[in-house]
Amino acid sequence: MNTAPIALSCGEPAGIGPEIAAKARAALGPRLPFFVIGDPAHMAGYGLPVEPIQSPGDALDIPGDALPVLAHDFPAPATPGRPEPANAQAVIDVIARGVDLVRRSEASALCTGPIHKKALKDGAGFAHPGHTEYLAHLAGVPRVVMMLACDALRVVPATIHIPLAGVPAALDQALLMETLRITEAALRRDFGVAAPRLAVAGLNPHAGEGGAMGHEEIALITPVIAALKAEGMALTGPHSADTMFHDAARARYDAAICMYHDQALIPIKTLDFSGGVNVTLGLPFIRTSPDHGTAFDIAGSGKADPTSLIAALKMAGQMVRARGAS
Repeated sequence: MNTAPIALSCGEPAGIGPEIAAKARAALGPRLPFFVIGDPAHMAGYGLPVEPIQSPGDALDIPGDALPVLAHDFPAPATPGRPEPANAQAVIDVIARGVDLVRRSEASALCTGPIHKKALKDGAGFAHPGHTEYLAHLAGVPRVVMMLACDALRVVPATIHIPLAGVPAALDQALLMETLRITEAALRRDFGVAAPRLAVAGLNPHAGEGGAMGHEEIALITPVIAALKAEGMALTGPHSADTMFHDAARARYDAAICMYHDQALIPIKTLDFSGGVNVTLGLPFIRTSPDHGTAFDIAGSGKADPTSLIAALKMAGQMVRARGAS
């Protein structure tokens, strides 16, 4: 098992990332060692002294009442609530640096602070829809899967950041099969689930109701489920999404595969709005992230809730242990 500390990319320094990093460190102390990659000046002033480190391993020797920061130069100061275009490229570069560190095993996992995609696009021409797609690009893998996870539920949207009107055209058998295979493999490798059970949602109301409300279930989803069940995967569905997420239903599966973004995210954010974690499956390294954005409206106010970041760091540590035990 990799015993190196977890790397936390700073994200957008004008958002709540610096505040929640300090609060997470204060809550976790040395029990779960991590370090921030960012500008030490951006990370200061949030209740913990900043301790610059020269290499990731140095974070293991920093006391729990200080925040270890692996310095990365930013060209401009960070003003809470006001992203600085000059800093956009450095935000992107920090993510790439984190990937490099974890791929060289100098960090055991990568946890990413929230970014603001428009700020990155405006300031540095960021060409990717989000973190997930950029990480896939850096890793050189053609397909990754986004999972949102909390203690009560794990959900995977088969399609992510596309308009609802584009979902039917984007769904095909190859995409759904790959999503199911990547999810099942990750549950075994990263979550220690020996025999994963996956519940697959339908696309249409009432899972199409036998074709009365749509044919995607009959033409697309059911054949994929049948093919993968024949390979030995434990799948059920297609299920009507409005009956998949109550307590008794959730007890029957380890992850729910949904057809589009909100079908997956509404139930998990209803069950645990603050504690959800974004996990990227299918990468050659571990990546987690808090399931929220930069919250410019409260940046610098002291009101930011670190619960999701703490959960993301803990989940990264659990995934490191699961990979080490497999």
